[in-house]
Amino acid sequence: MSHDVGVWIDHKKAVIVSIAEGQVSSRTLESDVGAHPHYSGSREGGGEKKDEEHHNQDLDRYYDDVIGQLGEPDALLLFGPGEAKLQLKERLGRSKGPSERIVAVESTDKLTDPPIVAKVKEHYRIAR
Repeated sequence: MSHDVGVWIDHKKAVIVSIAEGQVSSRTLESDVGAHPHYSGSREGGGEKKDEEHHNQDLDRYYDDVIGQLGEPDALLLFGPGEAKLQLKERLGRSKGPSERIVAVESTDKLTDPPIVAKVKEHYRIAR
């Protein structure tokens, strides 16, 4: 039984599309990650470093949650508009996740769920 997965991801949400035995399912995982901290000028007490560390820890938890939803796919497509897809790929490489099964990493615009599902189906050549 083949199990193929596509993940559209940004820092706010991930849409995970699974295809197994011709059946397509999708689920959305919302992120609790806040906006990336940006600073102008100096701050006393090293707050910038702590804020950056907190942000990175939030991202790591988010990526771990996404990885936990993948199961054990035979093939994995990662796509999305920003850095999150690359950060997830890196996180997969550091975890016991399916990093060796990544078949493609693609840049796309922000998409709603139906075009995300359609892209994954097209990638894996599943009839609509």
